[in-house]
Amino acid sequence: MTDNKNKQSLKGMYWTWFVLTVIGVLISVWVPSYLMPKSMSDSMHLSILTIVIFSVAAAPVAAGVYAATLFALKHWVHKGEGVPEAAEPIRENNKVVAYWLIASTVLTVFLLIWGLGALAVDNGNTGNNPLVVNVTGQQWVWSFSYPGTSVESPTLVLPEGRTVVFHITSDDITHGFWIANMGVQVDANAGAITTLHVTPNALGNFNIRCTQFCGLNHAFMVTTGTVLSANDFNSWLQTQSQKA
Repeated sequence: MTDNKNKQSLKGMYWTWFVLTVIGVLISVWVPSYLMPKSMSDSMHLSILTIVIFSVAAAPVAAGVYAATLFALKHWVHKGEGVPEAAEPIRENNKVVAYWLIASTVLTVFLLIWGLGALAVDNGNTGNNPLVVNVTGQQWVWSFSYPGTSVESPTLVLPEGRTVVFHITSDDITHGFWIANMGVQVDANAGAITTLHVTPNALGNFNIRCTQFCGLNHAFMVTTGTVLSANDFNSWLQTQSQKA
C-alpha cells in the first residue's frame, strides 16, 4: 500500500514538473521579445537568442526545484500517532536522482557549447571594408570621429549592412559605452583604446548611454545615433566633411 502511495505521489510530482516546464518554456520564448530592446544588429540578435535558449534550458531545472519543493511540503510529514506515514524521500529514489544528474549534465554541456560558439561568432571577421569610428567619452558627453575624414560629431551615424569597428577611449575617467539596440557595451578607459565591432542590420534611431558612474551628471551622459542606408550615409559623410 505504501509503495503504491509513493508511486502515485511521485507521479504527481512528475506531472507538476511537466506543467511547470511547459509554462517556463512559453515564458522564455515570448517574454524576451517584449522586454528586450529592438534588435538592430547581428550581435543583439545573438544576445536575445542566447537569453531565450538559456531560459528554455533553465526552465526544466527550475520546474524540478519547484516540483520537488511542493512534493516535500505535501508528503514529508512527521511520523507519529494520528499522522499519515511520510512518503519516500526523493534522495532515496535512485531513479529520480539518476534522471536529475543526467539531465543537469546534458544541459550544462549544451550551454557550455552554445556559449563557446556564441563567443566565437562575436569575435568573427570584420570584413574587407569596415568603417572605423573613434569613440571618446568625457564628463559628460560622447564624441565620434571618422578616421580618414575631418568629420567629428556629437551623434553617431552608421551605415546599414557594413561592419563598424569602434575604437573606444576616454579623456578623463572611466565611462561605459552602451548601445542597447546593438548589444554593444564596453568600458571607455582613459589612456587605453578598446576595440569592438558590430554590423548594423536595421534602419532607425537608437540611444547611447554611459553605464559607469562618472560623476555629477552621469545620468545625463546620453546621446543618439542613427542607422542610414549606405547611400544616405555616404551623402551624410560628404556633407559633414564639407561643413568641417
